Amino acid sequence: MSENVSQRHANRQALVQFLYMIEMNPPEEMTDSIRMFFESREHPRVWYGYAEELLAGILDELDSIDARIGELAKNWEFGRIARTDLAILRLGIYEILHREDVPPVVVIDEAVELSREFSTEKSNTFINGLLDRVMQEVERPNRERLF
Repeated sequence: MSENVSQRHANRQALVQFLYMIEMNPPEEMTDSIRMFFESREHPRVWYGYAEELLAGILDELDSIDARIGELAKNWEFGRIARTDLAILRLGIYEILHREDVPPVVVIDEAVELSREFSTEKSNTFINGLLDRVMQEVERPNRERLF
């Protein structure tokens, strides 16, 4: 695994942890929470630039991302989705819809791997299914970066 790929995976891992944390215990001051979280990680904060970039986008698009999850998870009440799975889905949907530099199949592979690392055995099927439906709706190559 190349350094860039492993760094991006580690950034996604940290981001899922942060999204889970703020879902379980919403911070009073988001900026301070972000700073403290990333400064307490294994690497210097600058190393997590990709995670912080994704986080800013996810927070900006959170309402529309959550609405999309609600539409996709037809047989699930939104509140019943495991918080870890919700964090992974928020990340995956954001990357598929807003990061044209990451092929959708890579996003789904990463999300499934994150679900194996952080969630239950059945979560990867649930996450894979929802993100695959999002991928089918985007009008770009599934296996290529656009730039």
